[in-house]
Amino acid sequence: MPLTETLMDNPRSQRIRRLAELKERRARQRHERFLIEGPQSVREAVDCRSDLVTDLYVQTGDASGQEGIGFLNPVVAAIAENALQHDNIYVHPVTERVMKAISTDAQGIVAQGDTRGMAVDHADLMVPGDDGERQDTGAPDLIAAFWQVRDPGNAGTVIRTADAAGCRALVLVDDCVDPLNPKVLRSTAGSAFHIPILTMGTDDFLDWVHGRGDGITAADVYGTPDRKPTDLPDLLAREGAQSGSGSTTGGPARGRVVLFGNEARGLPPELLQRVDSIVSIPIYGRAESLNLATSAAVLLYGLAMSSRIERM
Repeated sequence: MPLTETLMDNPRSQRIRRLAELKERRARQRHERFLIEGPQSVREAVDCRSDLVTDLYVQTGDASGQEGIGFLNPVVAAIAENALQHDNIYVHPVTERVMKAISTDAQGIVAQGDTRGMAVDHADLMVPGDDGERQDTGAPDLIAAFWQVRDPGNAGTVIRTADAAGCRALVLVDDCVDPLNPKVLRSTAGSAFHIPILTMGTDDFLDWVHGRGDGITAADVYGTPDRKPTDLPDLLAREGAQSGSGSTTGGPARGRVVLFGNEARGLPPELLQRVDSIVSIPIYGRAESLNLATSAAVLLYGLAMSSRIERM
């Protein structure tokens, strides 16, 4: 779309007020729109999911030798130029006071996205090779799941971690923070636009995973009285030995879903009874425990690297 010629300079206009309202979940649901803040997240949205971006708002500033409207800096100018190559994205220059009215975390650029474009139907997320056999890509079919994650910063960080570890998808289970919360999106550093993010209830999640034929490994320190967790190094060593032996079941490889619990309470015993295995991360020092984001990074990366090392 062409660049809008009129510079937006009224922070109290209806359009700007509606944009600012998208920080609230009810407004996002009502308008079916969400806010993407900051150069990194906006760049990844435009590059990877331009189909869901409807509008770009770019702060003006020093022209720095550019003809016409000068944007705040070369970074936001480059993002705007990229967006102008897409027919569905309108680019609007705005003043500093308008940008501050939209968001104090914008760093000169925000985008509006269509929430319907971010929705993922779990029925559409097939296992690799569902139309035949699972594909042997040399990497694990790994999905990360998080039960009742409430903190936006934690949710964004684990989405970024799952993306970096090569997870096929991420599932937010039960009563979790909205993945389209602006703070969540900022914390993902753009990863929210790289990896499918699903939301579902606990029973639906368990039915979906078992329907895929996958196994659920729960991350938990203590397990249950009759199901003690396996230490992560032991799990990785055992799986490495099985892989190195060249043994095969003769059928499709089974995928794995790794389930993490609430930041404060972990996973409830009744849910741990319904998973296939439990794993814990050993503590070698005097710390009582690891936080959710660190646990997710250690466990997901351990599984991802172990699988790849064995295939080298």
